[in-house]
Amino acid sequence: MKLVRYGCKGDEKPGVLDPHGEIRDLSGKIPDIDGAFLAAGGLRVLEGLQVSELPIVQGEPRLGPCVGKVGKIVCVGLNYSDHAKESGAPVPSEPILFLKPSSSICGPNDDVEIPVGSVKTDWEVELGVVIGRRAKYVDEHSALQYVAGYCVVNDVSEREFQLERSGQWDKGKSHDTFAPIGPWFVTADEIPDPQQLGLWADVSGTRYQDGSTANMIFDVRTLVSYISRFMTLEPGDIISTGTPAGVGMGQKPVKYLREGDSMRMCVEGLGVQEQHCVAAVAS
Repeated sequence: MKLVRYGCKGDEKPGVLDPHGEIRDLSGKIPDIDGAFLAAGGLRVLEGLQVSELPIVQGEPRLGPCVGKVGKIVCVGLNYSDHAKESGAPVPSEPILFLKPSSSICGPNDDVEIPVGSVKTDWEVELGVVIGRRAKYVDEHSALQYVAGYCVVNDVSEREFQLERSGQWDKGKSHDTFAPIGPWFVTADEIPDPQQLGLWADVSGTRYQDGSTANMIFDVRTLVSYISRFMTLEPGDIISTGTPAGVGMGQKPVKYLREGDSMRMCVEGLGVQEQHCVAAVAS
């Protein structure tokens, strides 16, 4: 299934994509697509659903983040050797982990803000892994049993804040709108091998990233197991698994996002998201 959340920000409704690409309304069946829904075995409730009998959502509604009320996004840095090389960093011997706050999450097609004072805002297309069951000290053999599905994540990053302002990477990863998620939450049964997915990113009409999850240093199974040793993964949490080469920091000359730029990103089978860059303002 390809699940979506649609509607005004903060008031999204659950939906499902039918075989013709139309959104069907799920709000009469479930309250939301979130951690509570997953923890309660909500995906099993939907297995026998007759999608064609659900109401069609008219028009072209805004798509919200494909998972609601996300507790945390656990991100993996330098998880593609070609990206490590373009970053001038050694290939890590263990996964590099950092967190994005839930306040950074936005819809897949919402505007992305360029932070006040930013000169090095960058893009990163990534495979997102949606956790479906509480995972603590999970072994690699059973790790994929804890995965409910997958989505596209844009790990937007401000490189000066991340690398030149001292401390942890989180400074450059946490601004509002720095985690567009979606368009779809695709259930794990539709993605038999998460290590065989193409992924790409275009910026203002030019393709910069074009890679494959086959080239991850640490695969999804390893990441779920590894992360669960250091923190409990709860239903609805998302692991953002790293990005291939082609980010702005790696270009010669470097290229960073500016107000008016657009980003268009895809992970094979998980849909396309697109954002426009705008200047951040105080609120």
